[in-house]
Amino acid sequence: MATSTPEESRSSDDVRTPDALLHSAPSSNVTPEDMVMASGRDVTPQNLDWARRKLESEGPAAIEKLLP
Repeated sequence: MATSTPEESRSSDDVRTPDALLHSAPSSNVTPEDMVMASGRDVTPQNLDWARRKLESEGPAAIEKLLP
């Protein structure tokens, strides 16, 4: 009987960034790159602008809303 591993059971549209790739914890300095990566988006100039605005309006706690 074959068993599947967690990696095999993931859907192909699962775009969450693995925790190991995030280099900042919510209690430390959160960068726009952290925000973009935590949201599962590509790091593009438009997404970095979104993240900067989000951080300016909500502060570092904004990233907590993105994490599961």
